[in-house]
Amino acid sequence: MMAVLAANGRGPGRGVCDPAGMSTPGRIEVICGPMFAGKTEELLRRVRRAVIAGRKVVVVGHALDVRGGTDRLASHAGLDHPSTAASTIDEIRRAIPDGTEIVAIDEAQFFGAEVVALATELADRGLTVLVAGLDVTFDGEPFEPLPALMALAERVDKLTAICTLCGEEAVFHTRVTAPVAGPEALVAEHVGGVETYQARCRRHFARLG
Repeated sequence: MMAVLAANGRGPGRGVCDPAGMSTPGRIEVICGPMFAGKTEELLRRVRRAVIAGRKVVVVGHALDVRGGTDRLASHAGLDHPSTAASTIDEIRRAIPDGTEIVAIDEAQFFGAEVVALATELADRGLTVLVAGLDVTFDGEPFEPLPALMALAERVDKLTAICTLCGEEAVFHTRVTAPVAGPEALVAEHVGGVETYQARCRRHFARLG
């Protein structure tokens, strides 16, 4: 399930023209939601379309996410694409060669507040920046930097999952095993899977504390 918020009436990935007919600088597109909402799958779908169109694309995943190995970005649904693993913003910068048109960043929540400045910088240089990540922690709080990125993006896709208890739309996820780190800690367990997390609707989500 998907809600699309667009700052213009055009389709995804299309530039906007100013009155003189010149394309404006690039854009930021955010794909967000809880776990199991298909964020990485949607990111890879856009990447695949861009590659088919002949665009020069760089895909970056966080080093904590090893679902597809260290050189591939993989979704829960089995889609994958070659990628560069990074732990810092500087590593992302070094992974972007001259001539790149689109930068796709997955698990953006793990890169911290600096990813907001990076996405803005790249968009101002004329690149399209696709950013996917969690916008909510497992204890039901906003997960920065996604809310900040959403505020600055030309397009926001808020995805939802399916509640494992009732099948309704789920905007939260919860841990089904005892956490060993805080909800915003940069640890591999927060990449997670069905053995650790479940999607939950508002009615079945229990806030910690």
